[in-house]
Amino acid sequence: MWQPIVSSTRHHGDVGGEALKVRGDGGYDSDVLIVGGGIVGLSTAYAITRAAPGTRVVVLEKEHAPAVHQTGRNSGVIHSGIYYRPGSYKARFAVQGAAEMVRFCAEQGLPHEVTGKLIVATDRSELPRLHALVQRGRENGIPVRELGPAQIAEYEPAVRGIAAIHVGTTGVCDFGAVARRLARLAEDAGASVRYGSEVRVVGRRGSAVAVRTARGEVLRARALVNCAGLYSDRVARLAGDDPGMRIVPFRGEYFELAPERTDLVRGLVYPVPDPAFPFLGVHLTRGIDGRVHLGPNAVPATAREGYNRWTVRPGELAGTVGYPGTWRIARRHWRYGAGEIRRSLSRRAFAEAVRRLLPGITVDDLIPAPPGVRAQAVLRDGTLVDDFLFAESPRMVHVLNAPSPAATASLPIGREVARRVLAHLGGAATESSLSGV
Repeated sequence: MWQPIVSSTRHHGDVGGEALKVRGDGGYDSDVLIVGGGIVGLSTAYAITRAAPGTRVVVLEKEHAPAVHQTGRNSGVIHSGIYYRPGSYKARFAVQGAAEMVRFCAEQGLPHEVTGKLIVATDRSELPRLHALVQRGRENGIPVRELGPAQIAEYEPAVRGIAAIHVGTTGVCDFGAVARRLARLAEDAGASVRYGSEVRVVGRRGSAVAVRTARGEVLRARALVNCAGLYSDRVARLAGDDPGMRIVPFRGEYFELAPERTDLVRGLVYPVPDPAFPFLGVHLTRGIDGRVHLGPNAVPATAREGYNRWTVRPGELAGTVGYPGTWRIARRHWRYGAGEIRRSLSRRAFAEAVRRLLPGITVDDLIPAPPGVRAQAVLRDGTLVDDFLFAESPRMVHVLNAPSPAATASLPIGREVARRVLAHLGGAATESSLSGV
């Protein structure tokens, strides 16, 4: 299993031949530095400003806008939490986060809709897994209704299956818009969100943390939060910490239904997932804009921001290929991976996967849509980390694994991280101030 971070004795920020000296005189530019301006980093900033007003928070985002990567490149689904192991962070935070996200969007006037979704079995071999999901949903406190073929047709006339479950608490929203609103609310409360500020060096000594950005700017704080997503393991190492895992990027490839065919899907339709994988399979999603996304397919990416198969960053690819966990995944799951790669290379194969749920579509109905990359934490033994993963060392809180459903769960995740970092500061945030939005 994952080993907790052990703080390195090398706290001077010695990285790549550079040394960043950290003053110990209390000359702080802020109380908390947050690395990463995706929805988790911005939710953390928002939670800190609410829980401990007056805490000086600076968010450093390397891009020139928030939510450019995982947050802004997904299908916008507000997940119910039905898939996740009872008692896990994913289960607790997704169930809680789904309700909070709907409430947050309503209060802030952001587009959203509670649509419900179907999880559909198309083969008898899937029925035991479907029934297990019913039980898991009930253990997680999620209302679930079991359906037969005729009832499936009442919800989704064009979808075919032998059995299904309806999950009423699932919905859709625009997570990019949510992230932008969280940034504005955090800034209104006194936080600073700085774009174009890629962190290159991290140093730590005594009661101080410091970073140097690509611009050469040096910022000092009392604590640092790592919400760097695709680069979370790298930021941990910059800080002198061994995260005990590595981010292995998987590209999620999507298609859309042609506009004249979007009436085939009314809401959200998912296959029965394989519990051995953190991916949910090719599903059908009517977004908040009315477009219908199909996917994602999941294939290894040749760069952490490898949004197409032609983007190759040799250093990142070498790091992925050279990691023992990558080869162990490949040996263990090569059949599953081969199917994903086949669907990546062949639109006809992708259409075949969609036709299991939606038999009426053809290859000509598929239009390429923007892809995304999932930041998946993998242990050295090839285990895919299946829960949100947090770790701490002196003056540091690292969010090491926060793929889907992290956007859904971002508000409770932000409060959890805020609680941890405020404890490092000796903060006096109350439980009530961290209990909800």
